[in-house]
Amino acid sequence: MRDFIQALPKTETHLHVEGALPYELLVQLDPGRWRPDPDFRARSYRYASFPDFERILLEHALPWFTSAERYHEAARLMFAQHAARNVRYVETSFHLPVTRFINVPGPEIIAAIRSAAPAGLEVRVFAGMLRTDFEGELRPVIDRLHEWQDLSGVDLHGHEVQATPRDAAAVWARLRAAGKVTKCHAGEFDGAERVREAIEVLGVRRIQHGVRAIEDPAVVRLAAERGITFDVCPLSNVGLRVVPALRDHPIRRLMAAGVRCTVSTDDPLCFANSVNDEYAALVEELGFSRAELASVAKAGWEVADVPSAAREAMVASINRIAVAT
Repeated sequence: MRDFIQALPKTETHLHVEGALPYELLVQLDPGRWRPDPDFRARSYRYASFPDFERILLEHALPWFTSAERYHEAARLMFAQHAARNVRYVETSFHLPVTRFINVPGPEIIAAIRSAAPAGLEVRVFAGMLRTDFEGELRPVIDRLHEWQDLSGVDLHGHEVQATPRDAAAVWARLRAAGKVTKCHAGEFDGAERVREAIEVLGVRRIQHGVRAIEDPAVVRLAAERGITFDVCPLSNVGLRVVPALRDHPIRRLMAAGVRCTVSTDDPLCFANSVNDEYAALVEELGFSRAELASVAKAGWEVADVPSAAREAMVASINRIAVAT
């Protein structure tokens, strides 16, 4: 089965670049400060809360991400690891407030990340921001994001206890009109109504996580009818206690209800996971078949920002691999 997973041409469509910092770079940076095997990277580790998770992530990521060059170096190793696991397409977001922390313009960070992609790996870069950023010093930047040529899209992320700003819908609509893809984290730490809000108010077709939509059959139907994609991160959902255990994860039920689900890693710095690990966990804990894994892989290509010929070629390749095995 692991050979089958490796053979599938896969996508990664929910990845935070700061949360994907290869941990070995920290160890190399300061071996006295960063030990090779911290407790939080064990598969059995469970974060006490989202603030606890966020604290650990920032404590480890911010010492590294101090320049555009550091973004490039981290992305170069990160993307090499993707390529080694036959991931062919990546959508990754950088945390927009970091541009203020390190005084580096967002377009420079985007260029640094994109230039790190090896041949054969398509990379699309998104700007991620918190709901609270709409009312702070970043607002002028947010209002000009539609002008950033190499920006593929935007993502509203962070803890869902924060209310969605009233004018976020207008901003997201303006970005879509400029050809940007709009995403929103919803249905992770809050319930199905936040998924409904993301679809009906923000107008997104790409929801990061979305798994708690399962709590309301009407929201699941809405997502299926509107052709919404949930970019799901199963191991993250377990580590952050969104679900008690992977065997309780609703991904199969969502797929059976007609919701397109991709599978990604979220924050490998904090979960020590890869896309292949995510696929393998679906097999080991949920009994996913080869056909189900192939469906997940095809879902990623169905939403990938690639020419139709490339999409069709990847889907055909997945079909051939599924039949051959």
